[in-house]
Amino acid sequence: MAAGGFCKLPNGTVVVALNLPSPAADTPAGVRVLVHAQNRARALTRLRNLGLRAVYLRGNTAPPTPDEITAVLHHPDGLIWRTASTGGVLPVELWHPIRALINRPAAPA
Repeated sequence: MAAGGFCKLPNGTVVVALNLPSPAADTPAGVRVLVHAQNRARALTRLRNLGLRAVYLRGNTAPPTPDEITAVLHHPDGLIWRTASTGGVLPVELWHPIRALINRPAAPA
């Protein structure tokens, strides 16, 4: 089960954050995905429509931080990702649009 959480904004929309395993086999760390949507169900539907079929949000163990909320609200797609923190150390990496994660070529075998 992926760790994740959500935050309801004053205008009624939500920001959902999920820690998912990395799609690339050569990276040990997972990815942190942020989605801005009208409600939690629509946020998860946006991810499922991109091909992430087994994405579920159970609980609120890792809600988005204020910096993450600001990042996703300022992105035109409202759907971003970056490498997840490992051992409490935050990555020094900018947020990427979800197209950069989904359209990655498969690792050579």
